[in-house]
Amino acid sequence: MASSAQTPEQKARVRIDAALLASGWLVQDRDSKNILAGTGVAVREFQLTTGSADYLLFVHGQAVGALEAKPEGHTLTGVEVQANKYAHGLPAILTVPVKPLPFLYISTGAKTRFINGLDPKPRTRDVFQIHRPETLAEWLKADTLDHWVKALHMDGSGLYTAAQATRPSSLRSRIAILPNVEAGNLYPNQIEAIVGLERSFKQDKPRALIQMATGSGKTIMAVTALYRLIKFSGARRVLFLVDRQNLAEQAEKEFQGYRTPDDNRKFTDLYKVQRLTTNTISSSSKVVITTVQRLYSMLKGEADLPPEQEDGSVFDHDELLPKEPLPVVYNAAIPPEYFDVIVIDECHRSIYSLWRQVIEYFDAYLVGLTATPAKHTYGFFHQNLVMEYPHERAVADRVNVDFEVYKIRTKITEQGSTIEKDNTVDVRDRGTKQQRWLKDDVVYGGNDLDRSVVAMDQIRLIARTYRDRLPTELFPGRKEVPKTLVFAKDDQHAEDIVEILRQEFGEGNAFCQKITYKTTGAKTADLIQAFRNEFHPRIAVTVDMIATGTDIRPIEVVVFLREVKSRVLFEQMKGRGVRIIDPNELRAVTPSAPAKTHFVVIDCVGVTEGDLPDTQPLERKKTTPFKSLLEHVASGGTDPDVLSSLASRLARLDKLLLPAESKKVEEVAGSSLGSMAAKLVAALDPDQHLVKARQIHGLPADAEPTLAQTADAAQVLIKEAVLPLVTLPNLRKLLVELKTSHEQII
Repeated sequence: MASSAQTPEQKARVRIDAALLASGWLVQDRDSKNILAGTGVAVREFQLTTGSADYLLFVHGQAVGALEAKPEGHTLTGVEVQANKYAHGLPAILTVPVKPLPFLYISTGAKTRFINGLDPKPRTRDVFQIHRPETLAEWLKADTLDHWVKALHMDGSGLYTAAQATRPSSLRSRIAILPNVEAGNLYPNQIEAIVGLERSFKQDKPRALIQMATGSGKTIMAVTALYRLIKFSGARRVLFLVDRQNLAEQAEKEFQGYRTPDDNRKFTDLYKVQRLTTNTISSSSKVVITTVQRLYSMLKGEADLPPEQEDGSVFDHDELLPKEPLPVVYNAAIPPEYFDVIVIDECHRSIYSLWRQVIEYFDAYLVGLTATPAKHTYGFFHQNLVMEYPHERAVADRVNVDFEVYKIRTKITEQGSTIEKDNTVDVRDRGTKQQRWLKDDVVYGGNDLDRSVVAMDQIRLIARTYRDRLPTELFPGRKEVPKTLVFAKDDQHAEDIVEILRQEFGEGNAFCQKITYKTTGAKTADLIQAFRNEFHPRIAVTVDMIATGTDIRPIEVVVFLREVKSRVLFEQMKGRGVRIIDPNELRAVTPSAPAKTHFVVIDCVGVTEGDLPDTQPLERKKTTPFKSLLEHVASGGTDPDVLSSLASRLARLDKLLLPAESKKVEEVAGSSLGSMAAKLVAALDPDQHLVKARQIHGLPADAEPTLAQTADAAQVLIKEAVLPLVTLPNLRKLLVELKTSHEQII
């Protein structure tokens, strides 16, 4: 223990000695050294040809690294040159497996930095504590890079030097030779995300953020990326981190159902995937799935974690959240190097800010997945956004379905209650999208959002309006209520809504059910499974439980009967309806549904107004007939709202066409409806305008085009996108005929 009489450097040595001992090293003086006394031995003040190393590190009797000690507060970057001299200053009497010494540490006891000389471009990085000697021994036994190149059937030209070829390989050097991504059953956006992520890895960026629209396949993309890291880069162990147990179960199912694109084998047949239900990790596990709550419990050395503490319910209430980041101490059973890669699911949630020290404890690449990044999310991942895939692109690519907003406003006056319905929605310029999703959560108070539904008669009136408008305005021709998710403000509110919906629809208990953490008599996971796969319930009422991450593809209606103060939470809640579903799978639970072409957001409290919404529907001219949209384009019109609506209608029609009809469209147009919709969306995308402007004017990739250049590029993209619709009258006629044939006349 450091005393007040010691110098700052002596105090640092005391802390460093303690850290070395905790990490499994024996610490010895130079004159009494026994380098075979244990797996790892740290010898103080070892004389080298370039000076005296504060600690020379021996593993199995061989020198493998050095540690330079500095007093607390000393800046460490300037010490790198000194540490590097020690790596090259080995006396001839030393037996070393790799020259120069590959593992260098610089430490004050409070802060430790590490340089891995086996990396292709060694770069100093922070580590929580010096690695265990067993870890360094394992790294030294790794196959050479040349071995990996030959195993991957690559010539390796220009990828590494001859000296690197004969040295043990590091994870970073193996990542540098990852083979090209095989498409398999992946969507193009998933391939794009993996390519972007691996580019970030190859640049040795420690953190990467992937933003993909809800329902666009983030988890499968992550499973593919992890499979490639394990198989082609030799990642020893990876962690898939969630904050709710139901999300852990969902992730486990994705791993269990995943088949590898190269040989079509199941992931779980190749590698062990362990979802933690206790605080013990199997030594054979390649993939570990757990909640951040359980991980914190394990780092604290607790025997186990009560299930109720990781189901997420206690973290849905601000007063129960920790008020500051939780402290973390070194755990020899789970050292910082335990995981090579950590995937953080739904990383936008504030819970990860409170547990960030748990995540930063590990010497691992951090990969964040979210549909709705917040400002703190972007900052945590060092502004390294490797993939941005918005809702508009997802709809055009048939990865998401579009949505409509249907507003039901209640007014209680002395004369009674009235209803106003409004199918319109304000649309904002996508050109500021980065600023939109980077903004802090929007908080409304008092008079700003004073349409809260509280009175029982108001709930009843809304229920009746929904019941009566379903077969005429919302889903014409439907014989049953579409799968509907209702968000209530609290558990009692949910109780009231369930009772009134059953009464107004004249149905029994099975028709409408509450799914909250206070539901008893059945597991919430079973209730969600029934809502997903069975005919009943038709309507589920929840508070926050199904607000984020939970995958229920048949949902076609999302009802807001509560205020939402967080933009991120609102987008997550709304996103429960965007997921696509095979028509046969949809008809298994909703028999009269031809296909899921869109979903409806029913807004009873004004949540879709103001600055809260981030994504907007593509459909912006709902009352304009399809034929009129086509005529606008055929006449040379380029109204962005018309083009956006046209993209939405084409994407919806694409989902309804029979194979023979799709083939006929391709024969006439030379491309599919989905491709036409995607080009229209791209033509309206400000990012694509910049890319096209640089291409047209020969500008560098990092140059900022002028407003005039960008406007010209936008017109070029629009003309390219609408060309088939402008020049092929037969195509327009065919599309109108197909649209009419699939409409149901009420």
